[in-house]
Amino acid sequence: MAASAAIPMPDSAGEELTTLRLYLMRAMYALIGIAEGINVAPALFQHEPIARGVIPSLLVAMCLLDLIGIRYPRRMLPLLLFEFVWKTLWVAFFGYQQWSSGNMPPTFAEDFPAITAGVIIMPLIIPWGYVWRHYVTAPGDRWR
Repeated sequence: MAASAAIPMPDSAGEELTTLRLYLMRAMYALIGIAEGINVAPALFQHEPIARGVIPSLLVAMCLLDLIGIRYPRRMLPLLLFEFVWKTLWVAFFGYQQWSSGNMPPTFAEDFPAITAGVIIMPLIIPWGYVWRHYVTAPGDRWR
């Protein structure tokens, strides 16, 4: 198995990601899709009749798309980027300020460690060279 981790896996554009990297990405998709899904999916079925439901609906949709990422880790990479960006923004603009001021909401003890872990782990999982080549320096799609 260790030997297969070093074998590059070309995608349709000839770019390479190691099997290890693909499995790490798949594990992250599974973790987000299953763990988060278990936490938020019940809100779709058990809620007040007047509940707005925007946040649980969005989160369950993201979880379902993460499950697709298990099969197509490169194609669903924007989901991992989204997770990293929103978590980084939350830590920078909400979490850190709440923590440093000592003025924390009741959910802080649960939210801060889980979200901060994502900010630490996600950069290790995301293939940044691939992101750079495919999302930053690659030519954009035509406008007309």
